[in-house]
Amino acid sequence: MSVHLIGGGATTTADAALHAPFVAEAVRRAHDAGRVRPRIAVISLHPEAVEKAAALGELLTEAAAGADVELHLTAGRPDRSIGLDAIADVDGIAVGGGNVETVRAGLEPLFDQMRRLVADGVPYLGVSAGAMIAAEGSLGSGSRIGGVVVSPEDPDEPGDELEIEAGIGLVDVTVEVHTAQRGMLSRLVAAVESGLISGGLGIDERTTLIVGDGVLRVEGAGNVWRVAPAENGVLVSTIFTA
Repeated sequence: MSVHLIGGGATTTADAALHAPFVAEAVRRAHDAGRVRPRIAVISLHPEAVEKAAALGELLTEAAAGADVELHLTAGRPDRSIGLDAIADVDGIAVGGGNVETVRAGLEPLFDQMRRLVADGVPYLGVSAGAMIAAEGSLGSGSRIGGVVVSPEDPDEPGDELEIEAGIGLVDVTVEVHTAQRGMLSRLVAAVESGLISGGLGIDERTTLIVGDGVLRVEGAGNVWRVAPAENGVLVSTIFTA
């Protein structure tokens, strides 16, 4: 099974196609296990978690194209970690966006179990912050490295230092999101050039990076940007859409 990472922005029914490969894998996983109805965990730790979990669930239902899918919605709270029951006996795990530090902290107690489930064939879908925490090393929300601004920030509210925290570890390269739309490619470049990370992939909005069996596939409206160290700096390239 695969890890599906969406760079954000895919919030309308017109974007259901980006979620369809994930749902299809969850359906296959359920059928292989002898279940008629796939059960998908939908988790949000957004400030509007109840509404965001429901909205992501609606997109997954639309992406199912008539298949009977059972959704298990979990709306997290900043002061409480998500419990193991949120991902118990599921055929797919979908994690939405929000503040990346909050999303990571809320799910950290589940990281080991999530890795085991994905290794056992359960597909993972991460949207925005949910995509960022899928990496071994998860970018925070900081906009400065060594005090130098490396991505857009509000001049009246100076940003924090960019820090790297342990993510779930479903992919072995750091993930950036909202890349073209929010000017985040510069942050990814600076993070690699400074040695803060060894390389990264930046996913545009309304774009999905699918990682499975060593193969990378890109679908959607934008690009995935690959940033790698080079002899005299960094090398930036794109993984083109399918």
